[in-house]
Amino acid sequence: MKEKELHIDGIDKIILKNLMEDARTPILGIAREIGISGAAVHQRLRKLETSGLIDGSKFIINPKVLGYKTLAFVGIFLDAASKYSLAIKRLKEIPEVIESHYTTGNYAIFIKILCKDNEHLMKLLNQEIQSIKGVARTETFISLDQQIDRQIKL
Repeated sequence: MKEKELHIDGIDKIILKNLMEDARTPILGIAREIGISGAAVHQRLRKLETSGLIDGSKFIINPKVLGYKTLAFVGIFLDAASKYSLAIKRLKEIPEVIESHYTTGNYAIFIKILCKDNEHLMKLLNQEIQSIKGVARTETFISLDQQIDRQIKL
């Protein structure tokens, strides 16, 4: 099933840009900026949510404040493609795994993990991830710095 492309106008873009910058921006402030009623902004937001364009809102926790200082990406090689579902089920049970992707190329699965330090990372790799049935081997990339963190531009 092909997804229908959504067309948004200038007013929708202003609303979205304000809320993408800070999801706690008051709706009435956005309405005043645009020159429409708060109810009209709410109605447009409902339309955008129903369309699937807005996929929720959330608070973003800074993991460093909780002591998670090591971010790594791990490419996982499976010994058989049929082990994918089992591996994903197990990875979901590991709280440090914050993203997983089924990819083309060398890895069957590419994950993003947060650890307290390199020792924590090594323990996680050796005792948790590499012990999953079907995982043949892993390749790890430690992130030294993140310069870009953004959403798609409107």
